[in-house]
Amino acid sequence: MISAWILFIAIAIAGWVVQGTLQRRFKKYSKIPLRNGMTGRDVAEKMLHDNGIYDVQVTSVRGRLTDHYNPLNKTINLSEPVYASNSVAAAAVAAHETGHAVQHAKGYAPLKMRSALVPIISSTSRWVMWVILAGIIMIQTFPALLWIGIGMFALTTLFSFVTLPVEKNATNRALAWLSSAGITDVSNHNQAVDALRWAGYTYVVAALGSLATLLYYIMIASGSRR
Repeated sequence: MISAWILFIAIAIAGWVVQGTLQRRFKKYSKIPLRNGMTGRDVAEKMLHDNGIYDVQVTSVRGRLTDHYNPLNKTINLSEPVYASNSVAAAAVAAHETGHAVQHAKGYAPLKMRSALVPIISSTSRWVMWVILAGIIMIQTFPALLWIGIGMFALTTLFSFVTLPVEKNATNRALAWLSSAGITDVSNHNQAVDALRWAGYTYVVAALGSLATLLYYIMIASGSRR
């Protein structure tokens, strides 16, 4: 059990380091303008059109690092600092989110799987911790309840790991296009690579954290049988 807590602490520290580094890198690269002056919106729209996609809308949303692609209404939602900024960081984020739109248009299998899991995760996430808590309290009288909760939580862990190839592929598409389209060049492409690399690490840490939590619950359930 002690080793489990050491693992949790290690993952928490890793998450703190990744988030801190990500914030610093984006702040730094947000001050480096593109030579062509294109904003995040311009980058997203050009990447869409270069891939023959004309039914996706690029919109602005509030917040910082709240950028995302919504496959349900086919919108690329860029945070305000990205939408109107002409920085390298904005271009990288906009291209990455557009990479998801390209995945959707081309029927990328992992994205299909993640999209299929979304409604399931949305419905179970409201109850999973309550079921697990009740299962731990009733572990001696009704051990099956904890296993039900573990099964529900396992879906969340699966979602986290399915997300990894989706995010990696979107980043690869973004970086390849940024270079081939001439949006970035030898003077700033490495900054775009670095920004998206650290953004990707956040998903890795989240997946490992979810897996560690799942294994911890399994240890509790298995220990009740002894």
